[in-house]
Amino acid sequence: MSRGFDGLEIDDARTPDRPSGRSGSADNTHTDWSAIVKLSRLHQVEDRADERNRQQQERPDKDHSLPRHGRVQQILSQRTHSRYRDRDKNYSLRDSEIHTLSEVGKFRVIATGDLTQSAYNGDRSRMEHDIENLDGQGLVRQTTVADLQHDPTRMVTLTKEGHKLLSRGKVLRSEQATYHGLKKPKEVFHDADLYRLYHKVSDEIEGRGGRVLRVELDYEMKQDLYASLARASRDKSRDREAIKEEVARRQHLKVVHGKIPIPDLRIEYVNENDNEIHRRDLELATDHYRPRGLTEKARAGFELYAKREHADRLRRIRDDRELSAAIFQL
Repeated sequence: MSRGFDGLEIDDARTPDRPSGRSGSADNTHTDWSAIVKLSRLHQVEDRADERNRQQQERPDKDHSLPRHGRVQQILSQRTHSRYRDRDKNYSLRDSEIHTLSEVGKFRVIATGDLTQSAYNGDRSRMEHDIENLDGQGLVRQTTVADLQHDPTRMVTLTKEGHKLLSRGKVLRSEQATYHGLKKPKEVFHDADLYRLYHKVSDEIEGRGGRVLRVELDYEMKQDLYASLARASRDKSRDREAIKEEVARRQHLKVVHGKIPIPDLRIEYVNENDNEIHRRDLELATDHYRPRGLTEKARAGFELYAKREHADRLRRIRDDRELSAAIFQL
């Protein structure tokens, strides 16, 4: 769903694919044995991951061993309100409400159901109370969204006032970008799903002793990429493709078919007893992805995820193109 430099825009990924050049020639009638083995192994990895995913969804909020669960429980245990001042405005907020502002700000939009599970350990009553308080003080906005594929869903975003308070309050790391309002209403469900994807992967990282430093959405990555390309392109004597390769490398990205694909989400983290920054680039693919778009995302090295109802079709595309990329269920 994310976009890339010099092509691979969102609309482009959804348009009908051009002929790929595959034909019934002898070279294509027999798949290479090594490719069959690789795909078989991918299927096994996906089957195991699907089973774990199913088990986790059947028992939400019951894995108290997750580091996140302990942190959230500690935050929820603080019941007292603190006074916060931003210029000429005063706010009365609990730690859990500050945490909610941080979560919503990092991801732009979150469905209240997902917020309940990940930021309140399943305590919907506490989530409702906090959101009402934040809404009443003008820091968040609640919007009910629906379309042909989704039932009405309540979403939460920051207001400008909430964004200002969060930005000036030194609650998050200075390099962590935050957002307010809806960027593209037509993509609100996809954007909201990134919050669940983040926690799925960050739980894995922390379960192995890692620590998440920050999260980058494609908005921020695209802005940084264009700025870097603009600066490098001032030297007219340099080759454009060489510039693109250099900038992509500095941004820890790849050039694929002359373009720089950008993931939906990047998680930066450090492992236990290791100060080196590691990155996981995540792409939440949808049923609208055409084969070429999926191919470019896979060859860019992104970890591919899809909702259960989309995964089978995307895996068939992957198998047809013999891509060495697992597609995990969200």
